[in-house]
Amino acid sequence: MSEAPVLVAREGHVALVTVNRPEKLNALDREVLVRLLAAFQELSAAGDVRVAILCGAGEKAFIAGADIAAMRTLGVVEAKSLADLGHQLGQVMESCAFPILAAVQGFALGGGCELAMACDLIYAGEKAKFGQPEVNLGVIPGFGGTQRLIRRVGVGKARELVLTGDIIDATEAHRIGLCEAVFPQAELLAKVKAVAAKIASKGPVAVAQAKVVMRRGDAGLPSANELEAQAFAMLFGTADQKEGMAAFVEKRQAAFVGK
Repeated sequence: MSEAPVLVAREGHVALVTVNRPEKLNALDREVLVRLLAAFQELSAAGDVRVAILCGAGEKAFIAGADIAAMRTLGVVEAKSLADLGHQLGQVMESCAFPILAAVQGFALGGGCELAMACDLIYAGEKAKFGQPEVNLGVIPGFGGTQRLIRRVGVGKARELVLTGDIIDATEAHRIGLCEAVFPQAELLAKVKAVAAKIASKGPVAVAQAKVVMRRGDAGLPSANELEAQAFAMLFGTADQKEGMAAFVEKRQAAFVGK
């Protein structure tokens, strides 16, 4: 497989976008976010894409989260810039005229769960794991998680997942409405491609308009996302962020001090 961190392939009117860092469990760093942003902008500009599928390379992860080793040394300004980039990517994905389907195999944690939720439909393999475990690192979701999770699963369950940092399996994700269906791992991509082909066979203008109309129900999202991004960035000025990310990289239990 190519060493490019993001791969784009076309099968007729369907585009397959793959995060290609299997050795890092497809973790997100700034380069991957920039490449994903460019990929979806280019697909949108192409004019003939009717559906896109977002997936991760390998069998262990969709996107395991942000690259903590790369993120742990960020300051407040750099963290805000990273959050803004993540939000920009989510907004571009939501503004694409074509639906985007997430094919989630393995881990979809942190930023991975957030990017899945920026997709229009989420389908999971039977071994998928979802979660927003950022509080374990002394921060909060920074790419839209606090807002999109509420809109997908409701206020109470979203609060529970964000505040506890709990990770849930595919069956529970389906039960609470975080994903649309669960498939055997080996069949996941084929099943998602079948859904994509069905959508691509419908009236593309109607599909595009349906997406726009349904998305407008979240009219308050940009303001809420800005609040989230500000809070995410502020936390990079805390001792707990430094400790949480150091503990993660050093594979030990974090000792948070609340400062």
